[in-house]
Amino acid sequence: MSESEVTRFTLFSRQGCHLCEDMRWQLQQLQQERAFDFDEVDIASDPSLEKLYGTLIPVLTQDNRVVCNYYLDPVAVAEILDRG
Repeated sequence: MSESEVTRFTLFSRQGCHLCEDMRWQLQQLQQERAFDFDEVDIASDPSLEKLYGTLIPVLTQDNRVVCNYYLDPVAVAEILDRG
């Protein structure tokens, strides 16, 4: 990965989910300290995502691998960012 490439995560969530809102906020706070981006995908927009992640949200992934779900795991995120 070149220096210009930033690590990207995907946050799978659902509207009205307080745990999802908490994880989004924590990711936004962490972005003030570390360089990374994240996309947010509402699982309600895709029945296959609803089936896959329905009871696990929020789910944070990176390169199609689950990093954490329900609660942000800052250690797991830092390990991924440190590998860069």
